[in-house]
Amino acid sequence: MKKYILCLCLILSILSNSSADENTRAFLDGIQFYKNGEYDKSAAEFHKIADSGIQNGKLFYNLGNTYLKMDDLGNAILWYEKALKLIPDDPDLKFNHEYALSLVKDEKIDKTGPVIRIIFFWKYLLSRDTVQWTAIILNAVFWVIIIIQVIKRKKPLKTPGIITLVLAVIFTLTAFYNFYESANIKQGVILPGQVSVRSGLADDSTELFVLHAGTKINIDKEKQGYFRIYYADGKIGWIKKSDAGLI
Repeated sequence: MKKYILCLCLILSILSNSSADENTRAFLDGIQFYKNGEYDKSAAEFHKIADSGIQNGKLFYNLGNTYLKMDDLGNAILWYEKALKLIPDDPDLKFNHEYALSLVKDEKIDKTGPVIRIIFFWKYLLSRDTVQWTAIILNAVFWVIIIIQVIKRKKPLKTPGIITLVLAVIFTLTAFYNFYESANIKQGVILPGQVSVRSGLADDSTELFVLHAGTKINIDKEKQGYFRIYYADGKIGWIKKSDAGLI
């Protein structure tokens, strides 16, 4: 029995290493194709890694750069947005993302004003994983402080404990909101150069308005191969699923 277990572990190890080697080779090939100006081949190599389930901010950033070189603004912004979820404070990513956004034809509509972004700066500066781990660490530190104070028979909540508690509550609530947002609020990016947003689930439905590549949208509902999208107040309609990439 032990021999079978050892053989199974060895096989799994080999398969894991093989997969890692393939992804490493694909990444290096993608970089080389990018340097050679063969952007379509570069994107194909990077997609091999992304399609395998790897979630990596630098990988997504490179995909965004590759699509930008290919003048595919929709996919460029889509992958920049995906990267921002993982490495939101990367200066090169932020610069390239802002540049790509400046090329979008549609007006940028963001209900989150600058005051809100300043007040809740940690939500927009830190990745979701960072917020989550910060909340866990702060909660652990708070209970360590409480335990130490109880053992020493001192007043449980002094200044360090109060500050830690406040920060723990803030980051815990932010983590819960991020979870709710990712589970219930779907966002996407328009991929083709131009898309007609229509009143129904057919190509001959009334055209309500037009959106262009790179425009961010909220996806309200999915039905029969279509998304019902929300762009701004009074601007709601249907587009084909293939016309939008999910962030």
